[in-house]
Amino acid sequence: MKHFLRVVTQFFVFLYCKCLWRGLKFVIRKVTGRCELQRICHNNKPGARRTLKIESSLRYSKNELCQSALSAHPDRVEKTIDDIMTLKKVNPDTNPQLGISLQASLFQIVGYRSLVSEVEKLRREPYDCENPDHEEMLMKLWKTLRPDSPLTGRISKQWCEIGFQGNDPKTDFRGMGLLGLHNLLYFAEHDKATALQVLHDSLQPKHSKMSKAEWEQKNFDKAIGYSFAIVGINITDLAYSLLVSGALKTHLYNVAPEMPSLSHFQQTFCYLMQEFHRFWIEEDPCDIMEFNRVRSKFHRRVLRQLKNPDMALCPHFAASDLHLVNL
Repeated sequence: MKHFLRVVTQFFVFLYCKCLWRGLKFVIRKVTGRCELQRICHNNKPGARRTLKIESSLRYSKNELCQSALSAHPDRVEKTIDDIMTLKKVNPDTNPQLGISLQASLFQIVGYRSLVSEVEKLRREPYDCENPDHEEMLMKLWKTLRPDSPLTGRISKQWCEIGFQGNDPKTDFRGMGLLGLHNLLYFAEHDKATALQVLHDSLQPKHSKMSKAEWEQKNFDKAIGYSFAIVGINITDLAYSLLVSGALKTHLYNVAPEMPSLSHFQQTFCYLMQEFHRFWIEEDPCDIMEFNRVRSKFHRRVLRQLKNPDMALCPHFAASDLHLVNL
């Protein structure tokens, strides 16, 4: 019986999508004199609310030109919009704003796809200690976070001071590749004061009754929270999962006027690091063994926020050297 009801439901959904909805769109166009894309641009303000609807309209269009627009090369966006307006029989002279609105949204859509590819490429590139560029980035990270403590050697226990697990940080980058290092260095360089504060807090003893000197003398392994660098790599994984799942579209479509870039993604990582740090303190876990529980709870909270089409995770992000749209 359940199987029969499921089949019937699927049939009516199919009937609605293929017949009734298209018929309804035809009637609405005749009544309003506007195609679906015109109505979306007219009824929705710029940002995720508009771009997500345009993306959905193009994806489920029966026309191949509209469907292929989602994978257009950035250099072909303007030509693609002209072709769509011709297909929809929209006069660009009497509707100039439509072309501008569609172009901005399509740039966001194809830019998001390009960003996913760029981030994936960094994630797949392993850290190579024989690569001078990789080593230079790692040394920059140390000097930025520990400016008054010269590194005694490339292989050193000092790396634990900024939250790596062992004597050689390269082993910690295996999961996220160069993406983890890029994000940590961006955080340290572009929002240095916050990064240093988060690092400092992560090294403090769990119980306030014990001084830092006493804590260090007893050589305790557990601090107030976590290992800074390891958590940074873990939050990189969280940001990456939000990006590839499409959940981050809401945020990026709201903060990037046109094409989302790697800088936008790195700014989002910085925001997530700050927010996770606050969240960890609020949760007050007993020790690092509760990390996965706290991370999962934090992840769910971010996903709930991103369901709001007007959501921008960091509209006032201080480290931004790009214009972020405040909605």
